[in-house]
Amino acid sequence: MILLDARGEWEKMRKSLGDKRKYIPDDRIAELTKLYVNALSEAESDPRVKVFQPSDFGYRRITVERPLRLRFEVTEETLAELEANKTLAKDTDLRDKILTALRPLAGREPTYGKADFDAKLKAAYADAGLTGIPTPVTKQVWNAVSVSDPEGEPQKDKKGNVLPDPDLRDYENVPLDEDIHAYLEREVLPHVPDAWIDETKTKVGYEIPFTRHFYEYTPPRPLEEIDAELKELEAEIQRLLGEVTE
Repeated sequence: MILLDARGEWEKMRKSLGDKRKYIPDDRIAELTKLYVNALSEAESDPRVKVFQPSDFGYRRITVERPLRLRFEVTEETLAELEANKTLAKDTDLRDKILTALRPLAGREPTYGKADFDAKLKAAYADAGLTGIPTPVTKQVWNAVSVSDPEGEPQKDKKGNVLPDPDLRDYENVPLDEDIHAYLEREVLPHVPDAWIDETKTKVGYEIPFTRHFYEYTPPRPLEEIDAELKELEAEIQRLLGEVTE
């Protein structure tokens, strides 16, 4: 694949053509065409031409997951959330009994183990005489008492697999010629050692980063030059202010 940088080959049109303000003269078109045709030989001598393999532009977009870590607590906000919950509102009697059962837990120290909180929850239900709570209602209660916390224990599904935290999910583009696990170990794990790749979500894509390949570094002006210009501007402002106040 051949990339040809013709961004600086234009001239301004004497009269615009719709939204067009620039054009490439015929002589430069001929020159650019020659460069393109002879790209393999000219690439070494002309910085406007670069030759790549198609795979150079390919990448695998990996999904980097981190564990869902939770703490469990009942607060006044938790109770208000459950009181307004649409699922619980379908059976207001059950909702009120659940709120009554949970209220004694409000204000206690957070629990960082799900099994420990489950025991407290079952005890609270038992004290309130609650049994046979529908699964959708139970799910809403757990959603309300669960709070994301980096100190919490990683949550797992029924098969023992660690659940990912959607809020911590990230994406990385890895060149096709690089092993994604080596990339993870080098670029990600030193910062977040509990991360992993969900390989079921890996996708292959291509992009041509034209600007990056033809970027030319322009060093900033010397500080002395900038400082001198600022002083000149300050002096000019003072002079103009003086004229206004006279």
